[in-house]
Amino acid sequence: MTKHISRKQLWWLVIVVAVIWFSNLEYRKLIKPDEGRYAEIPREMVASGDWVTPRLNDLKYFEKPPLQYWATATAYTVFGEHQWTSRLWTGLTGFAGILLVWFAGLRLFGREAGGYAAMLLGSSFLYAMMGHINTLDMGVTFFLTLGIVGLLLGQAEPDARKQRNWMLLAWAGLALAVLSKGLMGLVLPGAAMFIYVVSQRDLSVLKRMHWLPGLSLFFLITAPWFYLVMKANPEFFQRFFIYEHYLRFTTKVHDRYQPWYYFIPILLAGMLPWTLLMIDTLLRTWKSGARVADVFSPARFLLIWAVFIYVFFSMSGSKLPSYLLPMFPALALLMGKQLVEMNTRKLFWLIAPILPLTLLGLCLAPFTARLADTPLQMQVYGEYAAWLFAASLVLSLGVIAALVLLRRQHSGTEPKPVAVLVLSLSFLIAAQLGTSGYNTIAKERSAYYVAEAIRPYVKPNEPIYSVANYEQTLPFYLKRTFTLVDYRDEMDFGIMQEPQRWIPDIASFAKVWQAQPAALAIMPVSIYPQLQQLNFDMRIIYRDTQLIVVSKP
Repeated sequence: MTKHISRKQLWWLVIVVAVIWFSNLEYRKLIKPDEGRYAEIPREMVASGDWVTPRLNDLKYFEKPPLQYWATATAYTVFGEHQWTSRLWTGLTGFAGILLVWFAGLRLFGREAGGYAAMLLGSSFLYAMMGHINTLDMGVTFFLTLGIVGLLLGQAEPDARKQRNWMLLAWAGLALAVLSKGLMGLVLPGAAMFIYVVSQRDLSVLKRMHWLPGLSLFFLITAPWFYLVMKANPEFFQRFFIYEHYLRFTTKVHDRYQPWYYFIPILLAGMLPWTLLMIDTLLRTWKSGARVADVFSPARFLLIWAVFIYVFFSMSGSKLPSYLLPMFPALALLMGKQLVEMNTRKLFWLIAPILPLTLLGLCLAPFTARLADTPLQMQVYGEYAAWLFAASLVLSLGVIAALVLLRRQHSGTEPKPVAVLVLSLSFLIAAQLGTSGYNTIAKERSAYYVAEAIRPYVKPNEPIYSVANYEQTLPFYLKRTFTLVDYRDEMDFGIMQEPQRWIPDIASFAKVWQAQPAALAIMPVSIYPQLQQLNFDMRIIYRDTQLIVVSKP
């Protein structure tokens, strides 16, 4: 693609995509649970000054390593605690991943393939949406990709010094992946490399790993935090390595079990509008993978990596849609390579079936409110329908424009790059419309409005109790932690370590409440009658269809 445009035009394209990519980080309210959790943990790091032991609601929280917490806490320190700074790391690593894929494609498969790969990645629905939602998956995807790219470039580099540098980059990327989301940052690339070595019968890969300097750098990056956190928290090892890794994969302990076919629709929908291109690319890459003795095949490794990621998480006892993200950069690189070799007629027929889907979305969007189960959902889904309609319209126009361009037969004109660009921009814009429009659901999925309503009643030294629930986004907006009452859930481990920070039942809470001269309590609507029966001294200061907030009179 990039061979058809000047350097100046390329920079303008990067700027336009960056503006679209980062435009809505502040617009949307934080959505529970993940966005609230991963905004709050770094806020508490800044407030406490303890950047070693992650805490959620002032309770030890060892589910994940701290790299994203550190990055977000740094953003808070420099720019303030805002919605956009809480999402900044996700947005930056997502955008950097697009640039990384462009660079890798350029070095591995040529300039045109790199341009295509970047466009395909940035416009794939799942990648584009997850690049704007505050979870840990985009960060670990970037560093896994950095590790894989360093490996591919290092293995293919004949110069010994350059090979060593690329491999050190690979080891550093994997180390940062470990600090992003745990041992998967090392285990998954290691398993993929083992499969490659066995399937290709190519032991020379192992000779080019630069094990001693690579492992030294890996442990130099990862070991300090693990040492410090285990020194401060002896219970960390069992919780982090056994419970959060081994049991998460082998059991249903995290209550995220889904059937083996769970990821099939997610992958097919998440790769839109390039789903058929992906299938065609996977089949062709598999068929063309003839082994050449002691010659490293980047395409073959990328294929193994993508397939292994899919199979690994399909086998896992814990499944979420975002777990597939590490596949997407590898798939984009393979598809970019395939696009260079593909004629416009074939690309036309790989894109054409997407048009009926976008037109169907256009027809169904106005009826979104029919999915509602409650009056509140009826309202917010009805508002969201307008955004979905706009997104579907952009999608449909983009697909039509791309198909028209691909059918052009003007002499000397190459319509394929322009068609891919038009389709990519339309799907990126549509993804942004869809995620921005989700702000209409904030009345049901975010505690922002609760925080605004009760803020005048929140005093610095007065306790706040969260009874039989924990609204993940509320602490971030109030800049306060709560005392949990009759609620454990994901904070069960932290409660066991510091039970004094928790009240086990409502009967015990009644004694504490009566002793307080002033306090607030937040509870589900269903809990309020129980407190009335116990003659709690309280008055309602906020009420909606889900929550009630009371204060001491």
